[in-house]
Amino acid sequence: MHLSGKALRTLIFLGEDDTWHHQPLYREIVKRAHEAGLAGATVLHGCEGFGTTALIHTEEILSLAEDLPILVIIVDTEEKVRAFLPQLEGLIADGTVLLDEVEVIRYEPSHRV
Repeated sequence: MHLSGKALRTLIFLGEDDTWHHQPLYREIVKRAHEAGLAGATVLHGCEGFGTTALIHTEEILSLAEDLPILVIIVDTEEKVRAFLPQLEGLIADGTVLLDEVEVIRYEPSHRV
């Protein structure tokens, strides 16, 4: 799918230990986004962060090197993203979702000689 122009970006903040049927939750979210035909999804693994517990999770301290932050980014038209959001309600027990308007500029490979 070639998305360009105005779009909606979804940022889903999770913990590394969040699961769905014994699998990482982020994988289920990406799978469902793909099945829904959304334009794209990316998962980023954080090296440090804190959330509602205010406990800092970092990869530098071995005793706390668990449940590191995970960020799932999904981008598509506002209509498609908003239609997808109800699927997240049944998946995310503890997390935050942010939505913001973005402009997509797509660069495609050119056939230069």
